[in-house]
Amino acid sequence: MKSFIKIMKALSDPNRVKIMKLLQHRSGMCVCELQSLLHIAQPTVSKHLKVLEEAGLVEYRKEGLWVNYSLVNGSSNPYAAGILRELRSWLEDQPELSDILKKAHFVSREQICRKS
Repeated sequence: MKSFIKIMKALSDPNRVKIMKLLQHRSGMCVCELQSLLHIAQPTVSKHLKVLEEAGLVEYRKEGLWVNYSLVNGSSNPYAAGILRELRSWLEDQPELSDILKKAHFVSREQICRKS
């Protein structure tokens, strides 16, 4: 039951749900790309990712200077697998999400880091 509650708590924040949807549509995103799309501070994005990771919904992979986040495959946790499966169809028609999801395919970490 602890695992189920942890997942539900992780998904109780709108920004974490947005991160999940973004990673569903575009795997391998870095913190700066998520920050750019969500318009929230980098430490806040990192904290949200940590909560999602601890709940078993998100994993990361280091590639050189980049840390890429993606959704887990759900094989180690049946609750995570169920949520991830259902999430594919949930919230797709929400205007606030659809705008962000459209932009996700055009955000570029190279352009973001060049601006900084």
